[in-house]
Amino acid sequence: MKICVFGAGAVGGHIAVQLAAAGHEVAVIARGAHLEAIRRNGLTLLKGDRRIVARVRAADRTDGLGCMDYVLVTLKATGLGALAAGIDPLLGPDTTVVFAQNGIPWWYAQGLSPQRPRPPDLSRLDPGGALARAIAPQRILGSVIYSANEVLEPGVVRNNAPQRNLLVVGEPDGSDTQRTRTLGAALEQAQIQAPIETDIRRSIWAKLLLNLGSSSIGVLTQEPVRDSMADPAVAALRERITEEGRAIARAHGIDPTDAPLPPPHHSGGPAHKTSMLQDYELGRPLEIDAILMAPLWFARAAQVSAPSLEAVVALAAHKAAARKLY
Repeated sequence: MKICVFGAGAVGGHIAVQLAAAGHEVAVIARGAHLEAIRRNGLTLLKGDRRIVARVRAADRTDGLGCMDYVLVTLKATGLGALAAGIDPLLGPDTTVVFAQNGIPWWYAQGLSPQRPRPPDLSRLDPGGALARAIAPQRILGSVIYSANEVLEPGVVRNNAPQRNLLVVGEPDGSDTQRTRTLGAALEQAQIQAPIETDIRRSIWAKLLLNLGSSSIGVLTQEPVRDSMADPAVAALRERITEEGRAIARAHGIDPTDAPLPPPHHSGGPAHKTSMLQDYELGRPLEIDAILMAPLWFARAAQVSAPSLEAVVALAAHKAAARKLY
């Protein structure tokens, strides 16, 4: 298949290498020194004791790459403006666009069952409606990514948890489609577990419950999850935030209990820093709205009390804003 990974940083770079190694025709959108290194040396993945080098087409623009079967969007939510501006040359009549972002996705209301409460206003996740104009609803395929990676140096990505790589995929309306099964099979062939989800919002909230406390607290403590959770008071705070998140999900008709998950950590959480903390320390914009603010919008819409979440998010947003990262 022809697949474009739009945003071949840590997570996207990992997926791109695995798909290319499995024999697919892969193009990546990257930028700066990372792009130049990929063009020069290929894209390298360090995974356990393996070193995998993939030769992929690499560009900072989509012009000339041609139409794709799938576009896998692995940009942070804060970078989706570049996708809206540049995706059109990749779109053929049957191109599917797969969003692998953390938090609440901008397309959340599309395909939502009428039996579920309407979500709050999510327009801040798609400023000016640029994404909605650029990508027709029928192209969208939902996904939830579990994959801990980091860019060690330009052109080199390390996968920090080789046994915990999942890309859950599912239609926004929950239907069973050939394109979902085809993508799932390709990912499995590429050694990325890809369970098919019949209720993608269940998986969105399941991942969000993991991120809510760890991302917000991580920015405040500036410590890896395992270190901050070693403090019983901090661990209890995260559990209160998680319980509030479950209540918010239930109020919107979501039960994340049986969503597909990777194997659990057995040592108090990951030893690496959260993606949000990595962004904070590198001076990059934080996904505050998608991961932290949006759950509060859902809470307020359903009149669910979430005092711990309200307090911690306010502090994390303030800290990010002080460095002009939000």
